[in-house]
Amino acid sequence: MKKSAYLKVMLGAGALAVITACGGEENLNDDNNAGAENNNDNNNTEEASGDDVTLELYSSMTAEGERGEFEDLIAEFEEENPNISIEANFPGGSYEDQLRVMMAADDVPDLFDTHGWSQLRYGEYVRDLSGMDWVDDLDEQMEDIVTDEDGKVYTYPMNQAQDGVIYNEDVLDEHGIEPPTNWDDFREALETIRDESGGQVAPLWIPGGDDWTLAQMVDQMMTPMFETHPDHDYTDEFQDGSFDWSNYEPMGELMLGLHEDDLLNQDVLTAQFAQAPEIMASGQAGFMFIVGSIGPDAQEVNPDANIGLVPTPAYHDGDDPSWIGGERNTISISEDADHPEEAEKFIEFMTEDEPATRIAEATNVDSALEHIEPDAFYSEYYDRYSDVEVIPYFDRVHLPSGMWDVMATTTAELLSDGDVEGAAQTMGSEYERLREEDDGEDDLDDIDEEDIEDFEDEDNE
Repeated sequence: MKKSAYLKVMLGAGALAVITACGGEENLNDDNNAGAENNNDNNNTEEASGDDVTLELYSSMTAEGERGEFEDLIAEFEEENPNISIEANFPGGSYEDQLRVMMAADDVPDLFDTHGWSQLRYGEYVRDLSGMDWVDDLDEQMEDIVTDEDGKVYTYPMNQAQDGVIYNEDVLDEHGIEPPTNWDDFREALETIRDESGGQVAPLWIPGGDDWTLAQMVDQMMTPMFETHPDHDYTDEFQDGSFDWSNYEPMGELMLGLHEDDLLNQDVLTAQFAQAPEIMASGQAGFMFIVGSIGPDAQEVNPDANIGLVPTPAYHDGDDPSWIGGERNTISISEDADHPEEAEKFIEFMTEDEPATRIAEATNVDSALEHIEPDAFYSEYYDRYSDVEVIPYFDRVHLPSGMWDVMATTTAELLSDGDVEGAAQTMGSEYERLREEDDGEDDLDDIDEEDIEDFEDEDNE
């Protein structure tokens, strides 16, 4: 399936400056080529002497099934290449913090996952992959996201996200609800479930005890609210810092209204993400703004459960729904990798038909390579809504680094205290603070020296 190409904002031009690489970008390709030649000489010597090579890999994968498949593929690569070992690490929720410490210590892993920030956060730390064969097969949408205006390819995206809203088909069928694609129909569907289920089914279930799920919904809804409708497109204002944050109040009213009208689960602020498969499998929820492995995990709990997926609903009249996406799991090569040829060899292995298909199916999303058509859990729905455009995550393009956590905590506070105006003010003040912190500079200076020393001690051990 080929997705529609859509990218209103070029990620390399006009985006918020987050890293210092922007100033020296024009010399990166020359530096990379020179570095590659030196490393090639070293690697040829190593191969001739039969030396073994160990590559350190860090991945942000958290789901057990996804990690298991990736580890199986790593083992198969090692079997095919007995002189190359890969030391795989899966830090889970601490992934981002660990990578920041590694960057501050100038000790980035040979291979690592840029988890949606290949250019803005990690751009100066990764090698250019544009010379690799698989680049020509990149989906057009994904090529735009991981390639800058000079042609540098920052990462290999193993898969690509297309986030929308999952739903229990049996719950919708019971109440005569068609999968909604705009906000008015979506809210009407929630109200129908509330009124007809007698409180036994949460219309929209959010595990806000893990507050990143609140940020997930807000981030998805910022796209239709502030970007895709031409009369409500504030992206330029977000980019240049002039956005009037009083315009954010409708988002606060949307979230608070769902809570006050009993359209969310009563335990929205304490429910845990780990409960999601059981909740969806047992028909205790109609909709969730979390996709990923929840569908297949729910079917493992209850094989008879029918889980569907619909794009993120349009918010303004006359607008269309959207897939919210971008790269999900990636493999980049460190700019300072000691063994770049071996690292490229692993990426080449992962782009072969079987590994590329297996990783897409294990992560239940589409491949970033055009010729790969995985039998993923949601493939039916990606095909059904193949005309819906895929739009990059709002925070990755239009907000400064750190706003995800702000969206999470501010939304949790809003649902607790009901202060819509205060939520908008907090979002605005934090946006300004984070923009000033970025201001063309990386945000690594605030990392505790003890953290760096601890990391270096562990690395030496």
